[in-house]
Amino acid sequence: MLSIKILGPGCSNCQRLHESTLQAVQMLGVEASVEKVTDYSEFLKYKLLATPGLVINERLVCAGRIPDQAEIVTFVTTALSEAPTD
Repeated sequence: MLSIKILGPGCSNCQRLHESTLQAVQMLGVEASVEKVTDYSEFLKYKLLATPGLVINERLVCAGRIPDQAEIVTFVTTALSEAPTD
């Protein structure tokens, strides 16, 4: 299962990124937990300089902008291909 975090203070851009990410996960039919993170101390862990931030499997993949749907799908599929298999 993928771990996805939306980093941001809860602004409209953060909400748009959250919604787009949920749509991408649903479209791909993958199992993922999607969490909103608003704690600034958490942002520092990922070296986030501009919000919103998109973290997949503890890796910051996008920051300071809202990627389009196709880009989010690419981020998710890349994370799936990099995930260890059991």
